[in-house]
Amino acid sequence: MQTASATPAALKSILPDELDWKPFAAFPPAARLAVLLGHPSRPGPYVIRVKLPADERLMPHWHPEDRIYTVMSGIFHIGLGERFDPAKLQSYPPGSVVLLPGHTPHFHWAKCGEYVTQVIGVGPLGIEYMDRHDDPRKVQP
Repeated sequence: MQTASATPAALKSILPDELDWKPFAAFPPAARLAVLLGHPSRPGPYVIRVKLPADERLMPHWHPEDRIYTVMSGIFHIGLGERFDPAKLQSYPPGSVVLLPGHTPHFHWAKCGEYVTQVIGVGPLGIEYMDRHDDPRKVQP
């Protein structure tokens, strides 16, 4: 029989005021992203948080990786489809968990105020907009 190590592993934590919210090139300028664990641009698991301010939209897009969203605050509105359609939005309150398979076209709208979601996935993180004109990384004509 093996016994537990005399030296326990160090407890790791991230407090809310320690989050480093930054702009993300693939999001509208007002949106913010904080990396909690992992490196989303590299292969392997990651945990991020996304903050979308009131009335901001993420236009139809998809991700190659499966994602698990947990609503941390606000109301998370997400709809499925290749075109933005407010009638297709579903609303999720804090504490909700949303499973989104990879390659699923969808869109978000912070229509009831700012929301924060925590996203878990296996990288590299990817995002492709259905319409290149909606992609903040592309040069607008």
